[in-house]
Amino acid sequence: MAYSDLRGESGEQSGNLNGGNSGSNSSNLNNTSKTTTTTPTHLQSRKIMEWLLAGGISGAASRTAVSPMERLKILQQVQSNSEYTRFWPSLLKMYTEEGFKGFYRGNYLNCLRIFPYSGIQFSTYEVVKVFLGGGRKDAHLSNLERLSAGAIAGCASVTATYPLDLVRSRLSIATASLGLESSRRDAQLGILGMGKKVYYEEGGIRALYRGSVVSCAGIAPYVGCSFAIYEALKPYVPVESNRCMTLLIGAVSGTISQTITYPCDVLRRKMQVNGIFGLKYDGSIDAVRHIVKSEGVKGLYRGIVANWMKGGSQ
Repeated sequence: MAYSDLRGESGEQSGNLNGGNSGSNSSNLNNTSKTTTTTPTHLQSRKIMEWLLAGGISGAASRTAVSPMERLKILQQVQSNSEYTRFWPSLLKMYTEEGFKGFYRGNYLNCLRIFPYSGIQFSTYEVVKVFLGGGRKDAHLSNLERLSAGAIAGCASVTATYPLDLVRSRLSIATASLGLESSRRDAQLGILGMGKKVYYEEGGIRALYRGSVVSCAGIAPYVGCSFAIYEALKPYVPVESNRCMTLLIGAVSGTISQTITYPCDVLRRKMQVNGIFGLKYDGSIDAVRHIVKSEGVKGLYRGIVANWMKGGSQ
């Protein structure tokens, strides 16, 4: 993760500025001392805001670019029929029935979710890092401690923004050819309308968090697998001198990790639309049993091709 690099950069910049001020003019000693105490905090806050803003904008752009594949993945994960099967014919079907805007159904909500998600993830990671470091901001953490901090930060950001993700999924399937007339009527609700419908008609707060447990359960193995695969590939690739190779093995480790933990993503979507297609699961374990019994293990990998294509495009 880039969080420690961010802190290091801001600290180095503030140190240079302080040194320059202290040596510029002895008559401004008082002003210099004030600058010395306030500049690091100011630079730190500014750097964080720049990071969050840049991350949010780039994240929104990348999500918009891969929105057709993301929506197709969701449709393939939740469908009870076989309307959306192969990759290219399914995209063509989406365009024929819904037009160009069908590719971006629910994308605006996905983009809005980025900013609180990134902010919560970043701040939680920093807090946990300080806690694991015994209260010291500059403490050196082991790989296991960094993985733990990353997993906790991921769970916190997922939990805080999960209702937005659930509403996005429900809006994404509303206009699709999934044989649901009630879902098509839901297409007119919008974000608040869909949120109210789920809250008042399907079980309150618990309904807005359906699938959140299995979603969080998939974060720790995903982070762990990504890190382990990246470290395993690093000795065979000259990453230190080639940034492109660093990005390449990062993409490879991420894709492998996504594939390993993909069933958690399928279960999350299944729970988000639980009961809409008539079949109602008693929980994630019951959902796994039913999927494997009716579709085999491959049912846990519905939409994996669209997911790979999305990852390659990003």
